[in-house]
Amino acid sequence: MNPRQLLLDMFRAAVAAASPENCIPQHLPTPPKGRTIVIGAGKASASMAHAVETHWQGELSGLVVTRYSHAMPCRRIEVVEAAHPVPDAAGEAAAKRILDMMRGLTADDLVLCLISGGGSALLALPAPGLTLADKQAIGGALLRSGAAIAEINCVRKHLSAIKGGRLAAAAAPARVVGLVISDVPNDDLAVIASGPTVADPTTFADALAVLRKYHIEGPLAAIAHLRRGVGETPKPGDSRLARVENRIVAKPQDALEAAAATARAAGIVPVILGDSIEGEAREVAAAHVGIARQCARHGQPATPPCVLLSGGETTVTVRGNGRGGRNAEFALALAVALDGHAGIHALAADTDGIDGTEDNAGAVISPDTLLLAAQRGLDARTYLANNDSYGFFAGIDDLIVTGPTLTNVNDFRAILVERSARAARS
Repeated sequence: MNPRQLLLDMFRAAVAAASPENCIPQHLPTPPKGRTIVIGAGKASASMAHAVETHWQGELSGLVVTRYSHAMPCRRIEVVEAAHPVPDAAGEAAAKRILDMMRGLTADDLVLCLISGGGSALLALPAPGLTLADKQAIGGALLRSGAAIAEINCVRKHLSAIKGGRLAAAAAPARVVGLVISDVPNDDLAVIASGPTVADPTTFADALAVLRKYHIEGPLAAIAHLRRGVGETPKPGDSRLARVENRIVAKPQDALEAAAATARAAGIVPVILGDSIEGEAREVAAAHVGIARQCARHGQPATPPCVLLSGGETTVTVRGNGRGGRNAEFALALAVALDGHAGIHALAADTDGIDGTEDNAGAVISPDTLLLAAQRGLDARTYLANNDSYGFFAGIDDLIVTGPTLTNVNDFRAILVERSARAARS
């Protein structure tokens, strides 16, 4: 068995399970009497639009916005690229056009809304009185703060003219069907891409509480907007959302189960630890190390050879000035905590192919990671302290570079514990 190859095979299986071509067709609704308008936002929205075009029976038109370099050619649905994770003018213009497309629809029309992770930044239309610069500043501060995605998106919804159910409300009385690829813990529809077609249970007061928690005090216009609390998001029971249906077509658990099937085929016992694991990447890594060591020493919760699988979304509180996303940081923290433990290999990667803002999906580690780094003059603990996991793994050629996968079901982690790991500790 080649441990690195097996880890990569499991990652590829996880990504394939969430491919729009595989998960969209069976969820398409019946064509309406009237028009079909396709709109959407997210890292997977272009590939979702392509799948819709391929399998739709009838006329359609529309517009989706995706991240730069994530477009796919579509014939009838326009694809616009914009910035992520900090929005830009292209995303703002696309969001305005999408909202304008919702005007004048009738009860005979269908709005097919394609939503995936990244949609919060890509569908960026500031609330009245705010500017794109306001949203960029507050969003950037939240991303650096270590806030959980639900907290970040609570704030985003209350600074927006389109998120938190507002898009679907604007489409009334048309029927709205949201096809959603989940990239958030617990598959919370109100959090995925800030829920543009979902009633929002959070409030302006909740958004202010998030900013207080993370000591974010500006921009002043955004803070003042939240304090005024005018124009609350649509809440559960809002009559404008009566004809809205949201369907999750792919989720992190699907990816983990596909990876588990790949492991079983290779004679490895899979243990799925959870699909909604959150927390600081370093702390989550420490917990995973404890479980891996328990397998190696005591054969619990599984006897090696086994693989520990998990998903969710970790966070990184940035204190250094290095480069690297949450998955590479998890992998580096894991390597430091394992300290060369024999027979334990691991992979951590984002299923969208982009770890944070870098060009890698994540990284892999082996029992030789720290030794190889030391031979090249790289001190793992120094790189971790500087949040420079990208630089560390680039220095030992252990970055995973896939390019955009055109889907997104969040983080994927696999820790392979070989039979030799138990023998080494027995």
